[in-house]
Amino acid sequence: MKAFLSNQKMSFLFRSICFLFLVSSFLNTFVSSTQHLCHSDQRDALLELKSEFLIQKLRWDISEAWSSFPKTESWVNKSDCCSWDGITCAANSGKVIGLDLSFSNLHGQLKSNSSLFRMRHLRDLNLAYNNFTGSPIPAEFDKLMGLERLNLSQSSLSGQTPIKLLQLTKLVSLDLSSSFEYSDDSSFLSIDESFLHLLAQNLRNLRELDMSYVNISSEIPHEFSNLRSLRSLHLSYCNLSGEFPSSVLLIPSLESIRLSFNPNLRGNLPMFRKNNSLVALSTKSTGFSGPIPDSISSLKHLTSLTLSFSKFSRKIPFSLGNLSHLSILDLGGNNFVGGNLKQLTVFAVENNKLNGNLPVSILNFTQLRTLGLSSNQFTGFLPPNISQFSKLESFLGGDDSFTGDILSSLLKIPSLTDIRLSYNKFSDFTGIGNISLFLPNLQRISIESRNFNKVIGPGVDLNVFSPLKQLYWLLFLGIPLSTTNITSESDFLPNLAYLFLPGCNITEFPEFIRNGRKLRRLDLSNNIIKGQVPDWLWRLPKLFERAKFLLLLLSSSGNQLNGPIPDSIGLLKELRILNLSSNAFTGHIPSSQNLQYFFGSKNNFTGEIPRSVCGLSSLAVLDLSDNNLNGSIPWCLETLMMSSLSDLNLRNNKLSGILPEIFQNAKSLITLDVSHNRLEGKIPASLGGCSALEVLNVGSNTFNDMFPFHLNSLQKLQVLVLRSNKFNGTLHNSDGVWFGFPQLKIIDVSYNDFVGTLPFDYFLNWTAISSKRDNNIEPEYIRSGSGNSYYSLVLMSKGVAMEMERILTIYTSIDFSGNQLHGPIPDSVGLLTELLILNLSSNAFTGHIPSTLANLTNLESLDLSQNKISGEIPSELGALSYLEVINISHNQLVGSIPQGTQFQRQNCSSYEGNPGLNGPSLKDVCSHIKTPTPPQPELVATKEEEESFSWMAAGLGFAPGVVFGLVMGYIAVSYKHEWFMKRFGRNKQQSIRTR
Repeated sequence: MKAFLSNQKMSFLFRSICFLFLVSSFLNTFVSSTQHLCHSDQRDALLELKSEFLIQKLRWDISEAWSSFPKTESWVNKSDCCSWDGITCAANSGKVIGLDLSFSNLHGQLKSNSSLFRMRHLRDLNLAYNNFTGSPIPAEFDKLMGLERLNLSQSSLSGQTPIKLLQLTKLVSLDLSSSFEYSDDSSFLSIDESFLHLLAQNLRNLRELDMSYVNISSEIPHEFSNLRSLRSLHLSYCNLSGEFPSSVLLIPSLESIRLSFNPNLRGNLPMFRKNNSLVALSTKSTGFSGPIPDSISSLKHLTSLTLSFSKFSRKIPFSLGNLSHLSILDLGGNNFVGGNLKQLTVFAVENNKLNGNLPVSILNFTQLRTLGLSSNQFTGFLPPNISQFSKLESFLGGDDSFTGDILSSLLKIPSLTDIRLSYNKFSDFTGIGNISLFLPNLQRISIESRNFNKVIGPGVDLNVFSPLKQLYWLLFLGIPLSTTNITSESDFLPNLAYLFLPGCNITEFPEFIRNGRKLRRLDLSNNIIKGQVPDWLWRLPKLFERAKFLLLLLSSSGNQLNGPIPDSIGLLKELRILNLSSNAFTGHIPSSQNLQYFFGSKNNFTGEIPRSVCGLSSLAVLDLSDNNLNGSIPWCLETLMMSSLSDLNLRNNKLSGILPEIFQNAKSLITLDVSHNRLEGKIPASLGGCSALEVLNVGSNTFNDMFPFHLNSLQKLQVLVLRSNKFNGTLHNSDGVWFGFPQLKIIDVSYNDFVGTLPFDYFLNWTAISSKRDNNIEPEYIRSGSGNSYYSLVLMSKGVAMEMERILTIYTSIDFSGNQLHGPIPDSVGLLTELLILNLSSNAFTGHIPSTLANLTNLESLDLSQNKISGEIPSELGALSYLEVINISHNQLVGSIPQGTQFQRQNCSSYEGNPGLNGPSLKDVCSHIKTPTPPQPELVATKEEEESFSWMAAGLGFAPGVVFGLVMGYIAVSYKHEWFMKRFGRNKQQSIRTR
């Protein structure tokens, strides 16, 4: 018994010790992880490193097209260096293990005695995109034995790369790349013949190697195939030679290999294995030759295959058709002779940039059933022997640039059941009338012409399609049609489910629709249908309530329809989308039980927003803009509808009251536009929870509030418009909190009562306008919440109010005009390298025009007028080649205008009100104006003062006499009497501000 108790005591004691040890370890870890105090010797080394380079606050290089902002600005002595920008410390020890100084504008030699090499605990080092002025890579990098990632790319390094660099055996990533865009002829690295051999021996853990533009001038050693961890190998423009070891292409982990533009590099593609991970392979402009092996189909992950301008030959393997993820296929400039693709049944190359005429060689694919050519740049006619596609069922040629009567060619393929030719440049549709004769099995046809007003011949009689009893999809756009020969009694297209006839000059509702028992979607938009909608249209589902498919979409927008919407629309139980926009409908807003999208803009709807709308719990889009609605926005919207709503557009009505706090559950809301109403009060705090919000427009109301900093949690907001309200206060948070809105691209706060100055770093974190745009990504339009339409916006652009029906996602604009902002314009405005429109006019800005504006190489419009800016116009602005509109009038500028052509093309009014502007360049612009020569130049009044006092003198002249008035006018103009300046000069300035 005693032994048992003794064992229990020992067990309890042991558990207690373990518990205390765990608590102690936890506290020790917690304390150490929260302190993060770096060692003083490392802090000193970092501060010394900072002092080794010339560092400017802001840099932009027009030729390089990239911007930088130094991270070292936060490096201040007597502070924890672990909190500095670009520094990463170990959680437990506080030792600096990561240093990221990329894009930091380090300028100067990278020396061998640099304090950098005292940072012995570094694991990650990134010095990319700096300017080391052609200095060589110091051999002392070998002291940083713990380095795992080293990036020295695009930093103007040159000379021989030291062999000692290869003693960093822990490296998993090494980037020494450069490019023509970021280097001159003398700033390239090179290596000796032994470098690659030692690299393959020493860096066995290497995963990423990029030495593009490094002058290698040798062969790739076979030892590279032993780098079993390698994931990416980029060696473009390296002057490689010899035979490339094909075994490297078989490394199982390899995902990306680029060997492009090494014309002396020979090689063949190996027999690929199934365990290959390749995603991208490029041998463009090399000496690779031989066939493409059938085993190419083993590269299941391949998305990009670029083998162009090489020496490949023989036939294109059929197995290429099995690469389901392949999006880029470039085989041009080789010696292929047809291919084993004769059994290919689907050839789809949609959404590429293929151009020119469709090659005749495509006719070799005789077994094709689907030919997908959409969304390319194909032009011209189809091959004359297109009938060789004897089994072709689907021809998809939409969104190209085909011309001529392409239909006549397709009529030679009787097997066709699906023709899609949307958005081309057709002008001749003489073949349409023969479709039913030659294509009896046609089930779907879509033809849309971009040449809306250039179609040859009379309108097409839609009755010619009557024999096509299997047709279920009919879409014509921009092609004149006639429906008068089809009566309601005729059995016209009994299987028709989708009927789209927008922009076809139809003058009345087609009677045959009444018999459309399977009709699901109907679009008659942008025609010339007048009068009221026939009542039978609203009763279609009632007539065919047993039909399997019911009407799901109805569009009659862009016609001339009028009258009220009948209550019978409620019978459309399955109606999901209703588009009545751009007509003249009156009365109250219709409602339908399952409605998801309602577009009712640009009509004559009156009265209040009906409470019945609140019951539409599935509604995603409600667009009632440009009507005559009044009253307040109903609170009941919060109850059901807001949880599903993605787009609420109430623009340009007569709504009054406040914008209610109804957005607590609006997690799906993408666009909110209540502009051009009579709303007042404050911006609802509940909008801060709309995490999906991209567009917020409350312009042209009477809101009286501070700038909505409480909404800066909206990480997706792209458009913010507060224009023409009574917003007040400052445009920066006095608490020092960042401005927020990282995705903001358009901001318009003009004509409010904002005051104060803008801090020098105000534009520092405007990421979406300062980050370089990827030119490889096609720009898109900002879509409304429906995803099927586009958001429109009224903006001041280049001095003109413009209604933009579509806004590109690359469009960027800042409008702070018409406020009371003062102080200097922040130099950080030069960071906004993607900015197109900048308007700071009608404020009280002082100081000089920032020379950093020269960094804004995409700028199209600059308005700094009606301020108090002084000094000369920076000559660097003359290089802004895209700048179309410039207005710097009514400031205090002096000197000459820049010599750039854009400045020479402006109207003289762009410079008026700056009496100190002179020089031959201004005379060239204002040559048509004859300026009188004053007798005493130093006492001559400005043009504005002359106008003001001339008016005053004339007024005085009518009372006591013309002579007295002229004398007083002369005194005012010539001598600027203090009393006159004080009395009338102030009024003049006030009138300018009011305007």
